[in-house]
Amino acid sequence: MRTFALFLTTMASSFTVCRLHMRGRFSLVNCFHRLDTFLHRCVGTEAVVAQEEAARGDESAEKIECKSLHALQVERQDQAEKSVLISCQSRTSEKKFLKFLSKHGDIKKYFFYESYGVYAVVEFASRDSVSSLLESATIPSISQESIVPFKSRLLSIRNLSSVNQQLSLQCQPQTSIPINDLIHRLSREETVEQQILSLTKAYQLTEENSRLRFLVCSLLKDIAAAYFPECTIRPFGSSVNGFGKLGCDLDMFLDLDSISGWNIKTPKSGFSLEYQMKRVNSERAITQSVLSVIGECVDQFGPGCAGVQKILNARCPLVRFSHQPSGFQCDLTANNRVAMKSTELLYLYGELDPRVRSLVFTIRSWARSHGITSSIPGAWITNFSLTIMVLFFLQRRGPPIIPTLDHLRDLAGPEDRSMIEGSDCTFVRDFSKIQLQNNTETLEQLLCEFFEFYATFPFSRMSINIRKGKEQNKPEMSPLHIQNPFETSLNVSKNVNSTQLDRFMALCQESSWLLQQNKTSTPNNTPTPWGLATLLLPSQVAGIKSGKKRRREPASERIKSLLESLKKQNQEKTG
Repeated sequence: MRTFALFLTTMASSFTVCRLHMRGRFSLVNCFHRLDTFLHRCVGTEAVVAQEEAARGDESAEKIECKSLHALQVERQDQAEKSVLISCQSRTSEKKFLKFLSKHGDIKKYFFYESYGVYAVVEFASRDSVSSLLESATIPSISQESIVPFKSRLLSIRNLSSVNQQLSLQCQPQTSIPINDLIHRLSREETVEQQILSLTKAYQLTEENSRLRFLVCSLLKDIAAAYFPECTIRPFGSSVNGFGKLGCDLDMFLDLDSISGWNIKTPKSGFSLEYQMKRVNSERAITQSVLSVIGECVDQFGPGCAGVQKILNARCPLVRFSHQPSGFQCDLTANNRVAMKSTELLYLYGELDPRVRSLVFTIRSWARSHGITSSIPGAWITNFSLTIMVLFFLQRRGPPIIPTLDHLRDLAGPEDRSMIEGSDCTFVRDFSKIQLQNNTETLEQLLCEFFEFYATFPFSRMSINIRKGKEQNKPEMSPLHIQNPFETSLNVSKNVNSTQLDRFMALCQESSWLLQQNKTSTPNNTPTPWGLATLLLPSQVAGIKSGKKRRREPASERIKSLLESLKKQNQEKTG
């Protein structure tokens, strides 16, 4: 790893994503961090190379501002509105495919992927090109089946020529690599630091996957627009907050507040014209009715939508379905504004310091490999709770790596004020107003310290609170209490039982010891798991994975026993 001094002496050379964790003492380095974070935000996975000329210790170096979540969403939505999703035949000539589509206008971006066949996402330079393409499409003629003549931007292309051509399309991955492949990849890295960055790159959403998510939202919006022409459907949660893993579900928000006519001041005199509306007893009843109707349309008329479930009596009503052309499991909600603010908050924290996302990806992967988290509802710790725990840990560093939510609220201006159903969801959104402290800890240090921090955390007495950034007395008797950042009376980890919390703490202890034992290891030509890779191997902590309570030995005896076991395993392998 290049040192800070070498970095300055080669200031005109390129720097890559793997240096994201380095932080210096001058504003010049802070500037580089903002630039790197800007280039490597949640939708990118390729190592971004940038060249920057600067003078040593130049305190006036110009900062590159991070893009707000709102600006990112507007950009992505515009791209989606100018895009189409096309099912291709198994044998397609990419050159002829693009030549055919180019008749309708310039193509700005395209890529191929596989999901129940081969699909192409094609973005045109203008919406007129999309309209021209749709005008040339025909309704298929199927003799034995009836079809719903619903026109959308989900199309199929057929090669009517008699010449078969071999498929030579390069498809972009839409799911993360298997855990065994990841462990093998990590074992070839030279440092734990590089292992963490390699894991992040392997798991986070790609540029293409992010585009596809926004396009699916746009396609669904075309269905909802039959009833609400000015509505908007946007992704939220992991799909946009920067912590999404390839293959994660697509959470969508039906925004009816974007319809014009809200909050228009009534003139004091003269005439005033207003729409006649259906009146309902509560906003929840409206949400249930709207989602019921749209869910029915998706089920009956939405091409590629299958397995539609209308879960309307849940705390947050939703419509769940599978979008087969994209391969996404989709949840559509409405009137879920607090979740949107939580998405924006996590995005902001991820943009403030690149170590945040890398540590979250690493801890989440570690947790999933040991069954601490699960895709099945139950008594497990959720990914959201785990992310809050990482943020809280980073707030507790000395000096803190990220600010508390209360501090972000204090920095907010009038344009940031947000009250949602009695909850104060206010925090600053202008990155230039946030001054970070100079914490220089590496990702390797932070990973080890995370395990030590929670292995001894007083969960029986204390609550985790990222608003204050410090432990507080638990207001209830739940084994794990993590205060909801905005709905402060709620415990986001209320589902977690004492058995699962004990497993989490025990695994933190074991992982801390394993990481210290392996941190000096070096890979060879036929690498065996070491460093972070060993933490993803269930066999290393098989005694804990069963979840059964056992007698706690003194820490020194457990460390001695663990190290002897590892030494014996290494001797057997080398022998």
